[in-house]
Amino acid sequence: LGEAKNLPTYPGPNKMRDCYCTVNLDQEEVFRTKIVEKSLCPFYGEDFYCEIPRTFRHLSFYIFDRDVFRRDSIIGKVAIQKEDLQKYHNRDTWFQLQHVDADSEVQGKVHLELRLSEVITDTGVVCHKLATRVLECQGLPIVNGQCDPYATVTLAGPSRQSEAKKTKVKKKTNNPHFDEVFYFEVTRPSSYNKKSHFDIEDVDEVDKMEIRVDLWNASNLKFGDEFLGELRLPLKFLRQSSSYEAWYFLQPRDNGNKSLKPDDLGSLRLNVVYTEDHVFSSDYYSPLRDLLLKSADVEPVSASAAHILGEVCREKQEAAIPLVRLFLHYGRIVPFISAIANAEVKRTQDPNTIFRGNSLTSKCIDETMKLAGMHYLQVTLKPIIDEICQVHKTCEIDPVKLKDGENLENNRENLRQYVDRIFTVITKSGVSCPTVMCDIFFSLRESAAKRFQGDLDVRYTAVSSFIFLRFFAPAILSPNLFQLTPHHPDPQTSRTLTLISKTIQTLGSLSKSKSANFKESYMATFYDYFNEQKYADAVKNFLDLISSSGRKDHKSIEQPILLKEGFMIKRAQGRKRFGMKNFKKRWFRLTNHEFTYQKSKGDHPLCSIPIENILAVERLEEESFKMKNMFQVIQPERRVLYIQANNCVEAKDWIDILTKVSQCNKKRLTVYHPSAYLNGHWLCCKATADNTPGCTPCTGGLPANIQLDIDGDRETERIYSLFNLYMPKLEKMQEACGSKSVYDGPEEEEYSTFIIDDPKETYKTLKLIIEGVGTLEQEHAQYKRDKFKKTKYGSQEHPIGDKSFQTYIRQQSEISAHSI
Repeated sequence: LGEAKNLPTYPGPNKMRDCYCTVNLDQEEVFRTKIVEKSLCPFYGEDFYCEIPRTFRHLSFYIFDRDVFRRDSIIGKVAIQKEDLQKYHNRDTWFQLQHVDADSEVQGKVHLELRLSEVITDTGVVCHKLATRVLECQGLPIVNGQCDPYATVTLAGPSRQSEAKKTKVKKKTNNPHFDEVFYFEVTRPSSYNKKSHFDIEDVDEVDKMEIRVDLWNASNLKFGDEFLGELRLPLKFLRQSSSYEAWYFLQPRDNGNKSLKPDDLGSLRLNVVYTEDHVFSSDYYSPLRDLLLKSADVEPVSASAAHILGEVCREKQEAAIPLVRLFLHYGRIVPFISAIANAEVKRTQDPNTIFRGNSLTSKCIDETMKLAGMHYLQVTLKPIIDEICQVHKTCEIDPVKLKDGENLENNRENLRQYVDRIFTVITKSGVSCPTVMCDIFFSLRESAAKRFQGDLDVRYTAVSSFIFLRFFAPAILSPNLFQLTPHHPDPQTSRTLTLISKTIQTLGSLSKSKSANFKESYMATFYDYFNEQKYADAVKNFLDLISSSGRKDHKSIEQPILLKEGFMIKRAQGRKRFGMKNFKKRWFRLTNHEFTYQKSKGDHPLCSIPIENILAVERLEEESFKMKNMFQVIQPERRVLYIQANNCVEAKDWIDILTKVSQCNKKRLTVYHPSAYLNGHWLCCKATADNTPGCTPCTGGLPANIQLDIDGDRETERIYSLFNLYMPKLEKMQEACGSKSVYDGPEEEEYSTFIIDDPKETYKTLKLIIEGVGTLEQEHAQYKRDKFKKTKYGSQEHPIGDKSFQTYIRQQSEISAHSI
C-alpha cells in the first residue's frame, strides 16, 4: 500500500483529513493501515501478506476518513476483480478512487428454482403460472456488524408490475436458508382449444417479462432496510425448458444515479502480487524435485537446476523464495547455500566487495534469515523497538533539522543510550542465534578465509555483511517488515530508527576508517562516542560465536517466545458455577509456553492455558452462535474455549499457529464436535451428554516446527511455474551452452548474462529441466480439460455471472478449436 494523492478536501475550515486504508476480500476487512493525520496526500508505505483462506470476487481497498464523534466516513475505493489481478501483478500502479454507495457494495450468491406451468381453471380455461422458489443465499455482506437478510420477489413486464412478495427474515446469518415458493400469474386465461399454449400476444409479453429478486438486510435504524444485491432474470429463457434451477451471483442495482467523476476522489498507488497455484500430489513432482534437491552436489554448482533458476528469473528474489523454502523443508539448505556461496567467493576479486551484490547467494541467505531468524529478532529487538515507538524521545542530531526548544546535547545522549542498548542486546545474543544461521555463517567464514588468506578481517566481514547489514540493520530501520511492529512507524520514530540503524550498521561492518563511512558530518561527530576498541572486540566475539563449527546450541528455552497476540472475542468457559456465559473482548497472547488472555494489553492474565493442555484447535460452525470466524480451543475434561477472530485471515492464522505449537502434545484428540453444546445437547450430533466423544475427525496434523510450516510440493509447483514462465530464457541458455562448447572464443552479447562454467553439464541439466516442466505442463492441461468437462455453469462453485469462469470457458473453447 503506497500512498494516496489529491483526496477531496474536508468541508470544515481545516480542509485536511485523518485517513487510513483497509484491505478487503470482497467487503471483509483483513488489514488496516495506520492513520496518517492532517493530509490530503497520505503516505502509508505498508506491506501486507496473507494466505487467502476462501474464494473471493474482488480485492478491494477503501480509504476512510477518521471521525472522532461519528462513524468513520468512506472517501472512495479501488476494487480489482480477481481475474484482473494478473494485469497488475508486481508493479506499482495508480488507481482512481471510485465512489462508494450501498448499491455498488454487493457480494454473495443466491440459489433459485423457476418453474413455468400451465394451469387449467375450474371454467376450463388455461393460464400460465410461474413458481419462483428462493432456496438459499451464501456469502452476503455483513452490514454494521450484523446481517438479518430477507428476499423480495417481483414479476415485472412492460405493462405490469406485481407487488413484491417477501420471504421471512432470517436472523444473524449471512448464509440464510429460505426455501420459500412464490406464485405469479404470467398470462391471461385463454380458451384451451387453441393449438398454441400461448397466443401470439402472450408470447411477446412473456419474452419482455422478468423476475426480480432483491436481497435486503432488515435494519432497526430509522433509515430503512439496507440493499444487499439484486438479480433480474428474463422469462424468455424458460421457453426452452419450463423449469430451471441454478446459482447466481448477486448484482449491483442499476438505479441510473450519476456517480461522481473519478477524478473528484483522488487516487491510490498499489503494488499487488497475487499467486494462485494448483498443487498436485507429491509423486507428480518427484523428477523436478529430485533434480533441484541434488543441486548442492552438482559440480560445478552453476550447472545445477537451482542455480539455473536464479539465472533465468528476472529478479533473483523470485527464485530465492521458493528455493529456500524447499531446501529448508528437506533439510538441504546449508549444503546448497555453502555451494553457491563458495562459487561466488571464487568469482570475487576484492575482499571489500564480498557478498555485496544482489546475487542468488545473498538473496537466499536473506530469505533464510527472514524465515529461521524471525523469533530470534522478536527475542532480541522487539522489547526495545516497542519502547522507542511508545516513548517518543527526541533523537534528532542534525543541527539543521532541530526544532525549537530541542537541545542537541540531550538528543545525542538519548540516541547514544538507544544505540548502546541495542548494540549490547545484539552482541550478547549469540547463544540464541538459530543453528541453521550459524551453520551458514561458518561456511561463509571458511570460504572467505580460504580465498583471501592475506586478509585477516575477511572472516568477520563475510558474516557481518549478512547479520548486521542485511538482518539487524533493516529490522531496526523497518520493524513492520519483520513483524516487530504492526505498522510503519510515525515520521519522528522512523527518523530515530534510521539514525540507530546507520550507527549499528557501521559498528557491525568493522571497517578501518569509521567516520569516513558517513557523508554527514553530524553522524561522524556522533560516531566518535563509539570509536573505542571495546566495541570492535564485542562485534568480533559475537561473530566468532555465531560462526564457529563446534558451537553448542544453548538456546535459552526458558525464555518464552511470543508467537502471536491481539484482541479477539471469547465466550465465558463456565469456570464460575453460576456465571453468565457471555461474550467479551479480550487481549490474547500465545507464547511457546502458554496461551493466555487478559482485559487489555499488559494486564495480568485472567486465564492461562499451558500449551500441553491444548488437545485440539478447530473451526466452529457458524450456526452455533450465529457468529462468523469462530474457532475452539479444546482442553482436558472437555472444557472448550470458544473464540471469534476479527476476520477470516486472522482466524486461519490463529488456528494454524495454535495447532502447530500444540502438535506434539501426547494427549491430542482425534475427534471433536464441530458445533457447540447448547441447551442440553451437541448441535452437530444431537448427543445429550456433554462428555460425549467428538463426532468428526480432527483436521490433519501440521509439522511441529513452529518456525517453518512449509509445503514442499507447493514450493516445487511455484518453481515449475517460474521455469515455465521463463522457458524462452532456458532455451536461450541451451543455445549459449552450444555456442560456448563449439566456439571457445569471445561470447555473443546476448549470452554474456549467463554464468556457464561447464557448458556440457549445464546443457544436460537444462535438458532435464525442460523435460520435467513439459511433463508437468501436460498434467496441468489434462487437469484443466477434465475440470472443464465436469464443471456446470450455474453450479454452486461457478454461479451464473462468474466472469472468471466465462473467461476460462472462452480460453478452453479456443484451445480445443485450435487442437482440432
